[in-house]
Amino acid sequence: MTETTLLPAPPVALADHTEKQLHGIVLTDDYAWLRDKENPEVTTYLEAENAYAEAYMAPLAPLREQLYEEMLSHIKQTDISVPYRDGDYWYYSRTEEGLQYGIHCRKRGTAEGPKEDAEEEVILDGNEMAVGHAFFAIGAIDISDDARWMAYTVDTTGFRQYTLKIKDLQTGETLAGSVERVGSVVWAADSFNLFYSVEDEEQKRQFQLYRHMRGTPYAADALVFEETDERFNIGAGRTRDGKYILMESASHTTSECHYRPASEPEGQFRVICPRQDEHEYYVDHRNDLWYIRTNDNGRNFRLVTVPVDAPQRENWAERIPHRNDVMLEEIDLFSSFYIACERSDGLPRMRSVRFIGVGPLTDGGGEIAFPEPAYSAHPHINRMSDTPTFRYAYQSLVTPSSVYEYDPENGASKLLKQVEVPGGFDRTLYASERVHATAPDGAQVPVSLVYRKDQFRKDQRQPGKNPLYVYGYGSYGYSLPLGFGSNRLSLLDRGVVMAYAHIRGGGDLGKPWHDAGKMLVKRNTFTDFIAAVEHLTASGYGDPSHVAAEGGSAGGLLMGTIVNMRPDLFRAILSHVPFVDVMNTMLDASLPLTVPEYEEWGNPNEAEYFKYMLSYSPYDNLKPGRYPSMLVKTSLHDSQVMYWEPAKYVAKLRTLKSDNNPLLLVTNMKAGHGGASGRYDYLKEIAFDYAFLLKELGLTSKP
Repeated sequence: MTETTLLPAPPVALADHTEKQLHGIVLTDDYAWLRDKENPEVTTYLEAENAYAEAYMAPLAPLREQLYEEMLSHIKQTDISVPYRDGDYWYYSRTEEGLQYGIHCRKRGTAEGPKEDAEEEVILDGNEMAVGHAFFAIGAIDISDDARWMAYTVDTTGFRQYTLKIKDLQTGETLAGSVERVGSVVWAADSFNLFYSVEDEEQKRQFQLYRHMRGTPYAADALVFEETDERFNIGAGRTRDGKYILMESASHTTSECHYRPASEPEGQFRVICPRQDEHEYYVDHRNDLWYIRTNDNGRNFRLVTVPVDAPQRENWAERIPHRNDVMLEEIDLFSSFYIACERSDGLPRMRSVRFIGVGPLTDGGGEIAFPEPAYSAHPHINRMSDTPTFRYAYQSLVTPSSVYEYDPENGASKLLKQVEVPGGFDRTLYASERVHATAPDGAQVPVSLVYRKDQFRKDQRQPGKNPLYVYGYGSYGYSLPLGFGSNRLSLLDRGVVMAYAHIRGGGDLGKPWHDAGKMLVKRNTFTDFIAAVEHLTASGYGDPSHVAAEGGSAGGLLMGTIVNMRPDLFRAILSHVPFVDVMNTMLDASLPLTVPEYEEWGNPNEAEYFKYMLSYSPYDNLKPGRYPSMLVKTSLHDSQVMYWEPAKYVAKLRTLKSDNNPLLLVTNMKAGHGGASGRYDYLKEIAFDYAFLLKELGLTSKP
């Protein structure tokens, strides 16, 4: 099948195409009309592209079904999570075979666990709540101190616009009324007053905090705080010991924390440390001291303490110093110890520190040992402050998701649960590695790999024979997690070597790694990824003629840029909800996220940033020539990267590409940024993606 066989006519550039002139440069946008979501011609175009993609993929229907069944076979469809304690109850979620969504439950219990004879209480059943909705997602959940009232939010469009409701867990009744566009929710200690944040309808940033008195009309709720700086979002929560309500206001580079006692819901919020540009700090409480993780003395953060009643910076006492080679990512604070969650050499590390009595002094601790060269580890759910143990989650590219309980007193970790992977999975058949690629400026870029050992022989690496898949993101300081994915087995078992590039712009090597891949050095992100691909193929990890790459959202920007810079490197590209129309989006301050994003990409209203951003914007740098096979996916109700960005990108590219390689645009007409919400629907989307990749990599049959 060739590209021209089923190619739908691309949108015609209308006579009223848009032009913007700024800094002496004219930006012409022939496809701006695709922004009009209510225009029936837009719907017709998106549906035509969907029909074309489905027709192109029709011969692969048996492979798609085979992939779906394979992936389904590796999922324990009826399962239960590890229960966690919160007060007198133990909470968990479970799934049932054939049902799309999780069921949230609880049982009464003691400190040791749920009571054996305790009756299960279903507090939220996603399957019942999703009836009549093509999309469904639960957002925030908070349960009152008396364990009777549950505040929760739901989204039924995919636009990440959540509706707040309150449920009486004693009677099962949902109280009358609701609030739209809610983000965070938190109960005061009296189980009567509820704080919630609300987003701006146009910019979709959380900017107002309200206080609601249960049982009263929401229209009478008191506005407690309003954030007027368009760079900032707000959120509210409780300290782990429950004594304080914290309200955080943060941009990408600056934060400020306010507090009030949880027992005084009508009191005033007070600021701990007034905001200062480029200063981020995060707070918890123990025994009349604030424990503050701050980057005031260095980008990688340090830990300080300060009395609650005298939080001025001159009173801060250092507990963990700043280190250039270690990022202090989080502090999990408990009554008798804390866990320092750190990142070094691109890998997460955790160490426990025990307190001496009630004060901040400590007598040492120990580091939690992780056995593999590439892995992901983070705190699990730990709601109780007064606990002798700490729960953490661990997984790797070859080890399924696991929950451990760690004892700081003896340094022992006990496995509570590892996700069962049915269908004949044997982890000993797979191996993972960590290598480094050299970027053009000499930076060493970590790359994590996984492959099936009997499909990949180290002594046969020269030249590489295996198809190679490389994933990247590289923005917002986000550290690429190296988790287990049973879906991935369908590629590994066919001989694909899978690589994950920890490129600059991400947070894998701390804040400086992020700084080195944003603003006026953003191009490092793209050249790092290209260097990683070249290193892997040169080292025999993959066949240079069979390389596929995948990225989504800001990772879609990465995909769009690398195919403009080096289309010859790639056989296939899979781009999810890609941020590809950088200039038009960042020049429109009315769009969600634009103004806060100035701190990540730059403000194009300033000439220096405008010209730099224009130099890599995928949509603006498309040109006539050959491009790899490409599958571009979006969702009509995406609130973060609007559907029109990938739609415009594909429409323009169709007029410029000189090859017969497939270019597919698939729009989920009923979902948002994350795609399908139901777990079976999501598997079908992955099966579609994998079938496309396997066809392009020449692996439509399984060994």
